[in-house]
Amino acid sequence: MKVFAKTDIGRVRDMNQDYYYISNETDEIKIFILADGMGGYKGGEIASQLATISAKSYIESNFNKIEHTKEEILKLVKSAAEYANMVVYEKSKEIKDLEGMGTTLEIVIIYQNRAYIGHVGDSRVYRIRDQFMRKLTNDHSYVQKLVKDGKITKEEAEQHPKKNMLMKALGCTAFLEPDVMVKGFQKNDILLMCSDGLTNMVSNEEIYNIVKKDAYVATKDLVDLANENGGIDNITVIILVNN
Repeated sequence: MKVFAKTDIGRVRDMNQDYYYISNETDEIKIFILADGMGGYKGGEIASQLATISAKSYIESNFNKIEHTKEEILKLVKSAAEYANMVVYEKSKEIKDLEGMGTTLEIVIIYQNRAYIGHVGDSRVYRIRDQFMRKLTNDHSYVQKLVKDGKITKEEAEQHPKKNMLMKALGCTAFLEPDVMVKGFQKNDILLMCSDGLTNMVSNEEIYNIVKKDAYVATKDLVDLANENGGIDNITVIILVNN
């Protein structure tokens, strides 16, 4: 498996509140985490780092304590997100300046040709297989709820003024229900994890075309295009190629 990652502050923000972790080739457990923080000065930056580090350490501490069945690994991913939520929430209560901070969170564990995914917020995980790119996660956003309820179309959602309003984020409440799922990750499949700094600036069609053209340089090309199109937010992209 080949892994590529890039994060960028963008053209407008004063700091990069995105944070990510990628496993080394030699690591026993293949863990990939992306978080897009939110909150006042430093709050989002701290939330995304805390969530990422907490989820990673929880998985590493507990992976060999469980049976490596599909059900048990999914439970582990869920528990890791819940643990990260508790850590961020408690920190926000400790320090007044951090009150209300939160973050999105994408967790991916690759194990035996499967991707175990945990998801909170509006960062995304896509899978490209053959000639088709599929969004595996559903945004926890106000606009996504409108789409689900049939009140607006997917096309209208892309231009909606409240498209960045989250219905669920990690660290904002004491208890959290993350989405968890398991998907096949076969030979030649590509997984793409990204913050909304990419998807708000670059269309799904453009993302697919850039990754299919050359996945090995796609992280840079995608970040560059997001910046060319305005770069109004931090941009983070992780690409996993099952070669």
